[in-house]
Amino acid sequence: MVKEAEAKALWDKYQKERTSELKNELTLLYIDLVKSTVLRMMPTYKGYSSYDDMLSCGIFGLMDAIEKFDTTKNVKFEYYASMRIRGEIIDSIRKQDWAPSSLRRKIKTISNAYAELESSLGHTPTEEEVAESLGMKTEEVQKALEKSHTFNVLYFEEMAHENQAWECADATESMEDKLENAEMVKILGKLIEGLPEKERLVITLYYYEELTLKEIAQILGVSESRTSQIHSKAVMLLRARLDSAYSQ
Repeated sequence: MVKEAEAKALWDKYQKERTSELKNELTLLYIDLVKSTVLRMMPTYKGYSSYDDMLSCGIFGLMDAIEKFDTTKNVKFEYYASMRIRGEIIDSIRKQDWAPSSLRRKIKTISNAYAELESSLGHTPTEEEVAESLGMKTEEVQKALEKSHTFNVLYFEEMAHENQAWECADATESMEDKLENAEMVKILGKLIEGLPEKERLVITLYYYEELTLKEIAQILGVSESRTSQIHSKAVMLLRARLDSAYSQ
């Protein structure tokens, strides 16, 4: 737990002097924030990155947050820094070639099918309808949804990170950019509200309550793999609806 008085004194000094020594002191002061963020992310990303690698990326994210943080804004540093830390880790994982091209193609095909069917049918398509439209078995679509979990987590995390961090953006950001990002946050919120009940619940519990897939599976009374499929379907729907909203 960072002591507020100690943090304020150090921030005040850093704003005046901005030396590397003071930056290092602030980094050490908030290092536990990096560790706690990494521990929360480990259940999801442990198959794609080690604790040490995530910790290293998180520290870079923290240092970037310290450098860019504007103390005059009414935003807690911990909130701003956690966004930067997660963003740095996610960006590092995203750059890894974790999925074969054949899986990437299949994910894209299924994602496009969800978007096209929702538009033509006028309702959220079922996995059976998607499978039929693609000439696949339902089990094949479900397996691809399960395998695409990390791909979709990264997409949603990136999208959420980009649009939550706008409140803390540096002073060079234009008012037009701020308004555009604020509108994006509103649109994303409405789209989440419009998801089918199970999909909305999974998104809410996973990203906002920070529960693991295993914990969500227990709440829903289904298997962890089924929860992973529901999550992937939810993100695909959000992506399609977001693209549709911005193409109008």
